[in-house]
Amino acid sequence: MPNTNHSSRGRRSTPLADLDPALTEISRKVIGCAIETHKELGPGYPLEIYRAALLYELKHEEVSFEENKSYDVEFDGEVIGSVTADLYAGDRFLVKIMAENYEVGGKERTELRAILRAADLELGLIINFGQRRLKDGLVRVLNPDALHTDNEEEYEDEEEGELVESSEE
Repeated sequence: MPNTNHSSRGRRSTPLADLDPALTEISRKVIGCAIETHKELGPGYPLEIYRAALLYELKHEEVSFEENKSYDVEFDGEVIGSVTADLYAGDRFLVKIMAENYEVGGKERTELRAILRAADLELGLIINFGQRRLKDGLVRVLNPDALHTDNEEEYEDEEEGELVESSEE
């Protein structure tokens, strides 16, 4: 049966079921905490307010995390600098927190994907609390270099839903 999970650019979407179940479970817990945070606060507050509320909710739900986690960037085997993720959650994936009144774009996706490559992690999540509906501000980002798949197809990022995609832009 042919694969029907193609985006408009012809790249294959990855169903969440194809990712490690433990990873998707942690991702869903973090998304649940973000939903509770946005439900309580709504849009319009500064980033620091959302960050504090999300961290409170993560602690309440007993999701482990580290704030401002740094990762070395290597070039030709040498460390040339570092990048920092807003959150490293559940010892499995990265979270970028935003509070902007615009849709998550290529810049934010590319930045998170670069941090994922430096961290050698599969999955990242962008949470933009500035959106009126939080589901419009949730974007999962994959690191194609760290995916454990049997093929070499390209992936594309997708807004929150049942598909996870990623691409090199």
